[in-house]
Formats: sequence, structure tokens, C-alpha cells
Amino acid sequence: MKIWYQHGSEHSANLVMIGHFKDADEATKANEIIGALTRQVAEDLDRGTLILDSPTAQYGGEMLDLLGRLNVAWIGPQELEQFAYEVSVKVEGSKLVLTTEEIDISAFLKVMFDRGARIEVYSAHDYPDTEHGRGR
Repeated sequence: MKIWYQHGSEHSANLVMIGHFKDADEATKANEIIGALTRQVAEDLDRGTLILDSPTAQYGGEMLDLLGRLNVAWIGPQELEQFAYEVSVKVEGSKLVLTTEEIDISAFLKVMFDRGARIEVYSAHDYPDTEHGRGR
């Protein structure tokens, strides 16, 4: 009999992303944008107008309206799924701190970058002693 050991990809990322903004107003604005997109994705999922994991994903009408109002033009339809993830986002002065178990974070990165953040991203598995690190 052979025993096979494998490390699967189902292990969580334990990811920390910190956007360092020039001031608290920009951190708050980025948080508001993330919140608005998260709420719209939840509504679209409830209505069935957003299908996750679809290679042919398209924007719904309400999402297009929201993206226009927020002046957000660089998040693709396939990235909207990221706003359905379990994510913790909080403002700490001029910092926006996002923690998640997911590895797919490009949409959040784009929101922070567009608002002028210097962005720090790391696995809390590897840096558990940092301010936002979490043990294994």
C-alpha cells in the first residue's frame, strides 16, 4: 500500500492588505466604495443578476449605474465576485485594513490604488507577530 501526502489549495491565505493613504478622508472614501460595491453585489446575487464563477460575467444595470456614480471604471465583471467574499475592512486613521482568507484580491487593490494608497500585502501565516497578523 502506498500513502500519498498532498498539500491542497483549500488552505486559506490569511491575507492582510493595508492601504496607507495621505489622510483619513481618502481611507474612508475607499472604505465607502468597497462597502457600496459589496452591497450591490449582494443585491445582484439575491436577484440572480450576477452569477459567480461565470467566464461570461457581465455587469447588471444597477451595477453599471453604481460604477458610474463611484467613478470606478477598472473593475471587470469577473472581479465583482470578490465583493461576495468574507472580508473584514476597517479604517484606522489614514489606513484601510482588509483581512481575508481569499487570495483573489485584485478588485480591492484597484480601489485602494485608485484612491492614492501605498499598499502593503502579506500573509499573516508568515508574519503572525505583525500588528494585523493572525496565528496559524
